[in-house]
Amino acid sequence: MKGTAALRRRVLSREAPIAVIGQGYVGVSLVCAAADAGFPVTGIDVDPVRIADLDAGRLTVPGVGDDLFRAGIASGKASFSTDPAAIKDHDVVLVCVPTPIRDGIPDLSFVEGACRTVADQLTPGRMVVLESTTYPGTTDELVRPALEASGLVAGKDFLLAYSPERIDPGNQEFGLRNTPKLVGGMTAEATGLAVVFYEQLVEKVVALSSLRATELAKLLENTFRHVNVALANEMAMLCEEMGIDVWEVVEAAATKPFGFMPFYPGPGVGGHCIPLDPTYLAWQVRRDAGHQFRILEEAQDVNAQMPAYVAARIGHALNDVGKAVKKADILVLGVAYKPDVGDVRESPAIKVMQHLRRRGADVSYHDPHVPSLQVNGTRMERTELSERVVGRADCVAILTPHSTYDLPWIAEKAGLVFDCRNAFAAAAYPNVVRL
Repeated sequence: MKGTAALRRRVLSREAPIAVIGQGYVGVSLVCAAADAGFPVTGIDVDPVRIADLDAGRLTVPGVGDDLFRAGIASGKASFSTDPAAIKDHDVVLVCVPTPIRDGIPDLSFVEGACRTVADQLTPGRMVVLESTTYPGTTDELVRPALEASGLVAGKDFLLAYSPERIDPGNQEFGLRNTPKLVGGMTAEATGLAVVFYEQLVEKVVALSSLRATELAKLLENTFRHVNVALANEMAMLCEEMGIDVWEVVEAAATKPFGFMPFYPGPGVGGHCIPLDPTYLAWQVRRDAGHQFRILEEAQDVNAQMPAYVAARIGHALNDVGKAVKKADILVLGVAYKPDVGDVRESPAIKVMQHLRRRGADVSYHDPHVPSLQVNGTRMERTELSERVVGRADCVAILTPHSTYDLPWIAEKAGLVFDCRNAFAAAAYPNVVRL
């Protein structure tokens, strides 16, 4: 592409303006990382309330590291806008919009809309990178034609690459900077420049041979986790039938220093990635290969039934102390999909609450990160975590063990505790029942 050398120099000097479309946790994290690295960067989103908050330095997006956000804002290099025209004249455009599932089929309408917006503002000599998780072929078969509607040609007039997000919200050990970044370009030139760009933001960049290989690598990561969580969940059900402690079994197996990686059971899988991303792969295999991805679809079935199974186990725990689920006062602790974040997308804890309410239980919840939520179409407000509330509950169900919970205090004040995540580990409390 003509102008690549000049673009490379601007990237290396960190003078290249960056535009990031989509201000979810991925987009905001990239804006702040790029700004902290010294790039002038603009975050763009259609939500005016979100943009106003970000522009005022208020972090209202779950999953973004507070330190990263503060550093990005303090740099003075980050700005936010709802105006699509803000894309114009930016050297690098990163597309980080949602890719949800609708009726079992990938919905790429957000990607298509973002690409149309970019095409309207695209000028020669730029680079566009898709970061949204999707199925192999999306960047070349959908993104490329949408961008070329501008009249420009990928590889000749602009560079096109794919680099999947790998952010793990709430992870204190691995963040954006020290998690290797995968990159695949439509051409070797695109791959090379994308590598140079991301090397300014992260410690290690791994270049792949193609767009499709890079898209599939991301799906393999999440499919691996999905399948292994399903194995742990099915093992938990088997152990219950056999009268064996599943947590003891997993920890024992984990002592092997090779050939085993521990995964743990729980109420299911949640968040944007694990419940949804493997569905792209299962859908594509059915569409293109004409058969099932059997191990993946079996894993999806196992994980999908876990909320109902956990609700049933809570019912059994109540029954063992002479109480019925119907009209039982059940206090759920933790409704986010993972500890120490406020993200409730696809949270299995909410599904457990739905099952309990259908069975007639009186369900309330506490979560330090989630002030309100919708359950069965009804808005629920967070209850206080007081001695009175814990003590009156027929069962306290720990579904997401946030680090702020005082577990010994909960065990002391509660009559019955159902521990779905092994929060108490080896601690022995006669009123605590573990999954």
